[in-house]
Amino acid sequence: MVIIFPTDTVYGIGTKIFDIDGINKIYDIKKRPKDKPLACLCSSLEQIKSIAVVTKKAEALIKKFLPGALTLILESKEEVYNKIGYKTIGVRIPNCKLALDILSENGPMLTTSVNESGFKPINEYELIVKDYENVVDKIYESNEKSSNLSSTVVLLTNDDIKILREGEITLSMINDCLNNM
Repeated sequence: MVIIFPTDTVYGIGTKIFDIDGINKIYDIKKRPKDKPLACLCSSLEQIKSIAVVTKKAEALIKKFLPGALTLILESKEEVYNKIGYKTIGVRIPNCKLALDILSENGPMLTTSVNESGFKPINEYELIVKDYENVVDKIYESNEKSSNLSSTVVLLTNDDIKILREGEITLSMINDCLNNM
């Protein structure tokens, strides 16, 4: 099952983490290269720990900035690697009640922005319905305001920190958090 739902940043198109048919459908809908992994939205630290190796640094950042616009790329748990082939996985907890409710009910979901790969995300419900209602199983509407900004993406493997994309959460904010551990 593939759904489209709002988050605190932009609308996401997603499926349960181990739904191989759903994952393939997202790649087809977006015309996304298969070597470009999907991020995983979770509802809680416990969900993140079920799919990724959470170091002390990762846990400090999760507790400080999530829910929010921070994606951490962590080492995947063995089950994730065995089932979907991800050695690392980008995880995030969105700061959006509807998204959190969906994630609590469905478990971790592989998700990406709603758009054709390489194009700007579509964040208007009416346009999403017009373009996607016949290719996904459900589209959720939200009254919550999104930021329209993509999340900050941080690679955090072997306890090394590398910013891959800076958004609202800056490198200095991340360093301040880690220096106060």
